[in-house]
Amino acid sequence: MIQKEKSRSAAPVQLPLGITLRDDARFENFVRGRNGLVCAALEKSVAGFGEQYLYLWGHTGTGCSHLLQSCCHASDPIRRSAVYLPLAELKQYGPQLLEDFDQLDLVCIDNLEQIAGDPEWEEALFHLYNRMRANGHVLIIAASLPPAKLGIRLADLESRLNWGMVFQLQPLDDDTKVVALRARAQARGLQLGDDVIRYLMHHGSRNMAHLLVTLDKLDVASLSAQRKITVPFVKQVMNW
Repeated sequence: MIQKEKSRSAAPVQLPLGITLRDDARFENFVRGRNGLVCAALEKSVAGFGEQYLYLWGHTGTGCSHLLQSCCHASDPIRRSAVYLPLAELKQYGPQLLEDFDQLDLVCIDNLEQIAGDPEWEEALFHLYNRMRANGHVLIIAASLPPAKLGIRLADLESRLNWGMVFQLQPLDDDTKVVALRARAQARGLQLGDDVIRYLMHHGSRNMAHLLVTLDKLDVASLSAQRKITVPFVKQVMNW
């Protein structure tokens, strides 16, 4: 359960069990590629001297969720309260979930497309936006599409979503994906040969999120079998 302190005088905010931050979702291990500008803007906002509202969008695997969770991790050392709200997992709890989060310094809402077209959720988000703005707190939203293409029905909310800085996350090129794979492997204590990396890039999905899931699966299988990750081992585990 994520439990972040709202303020010195307020009770802690509690979210349902299972909503946690990935420990490895941090700015330090995000391979930025062409996304240096958005990372810099996010870091400033987290610290409290950047934009008050930012909107990120990008296709699966570009890193929106990673960056939102990075913002929450980065808030801890500087004693700024923060929460990560993935709507894909939280939609079932209803829009009342958003009622008190304006008391936090930073609110990061992921998967906005999940509630687009839902009048109750849209109204709740509209009011949260206004309360966050009035309190001088930071709201960062991520979705798979830009605001104008989400299918938001509440015109005032769509207008608000376009008020701040809107960033499209750019996918990594193949060379940068190799760098990202190596970095993730090294963080896990794995040594991947060039032949293994080439094989992963040419036989699996080139989507970065899928590549990292594959690496995680190979890591677990390698530990279980007490074997190094080689091309034959990858073929065996992945059935390629």
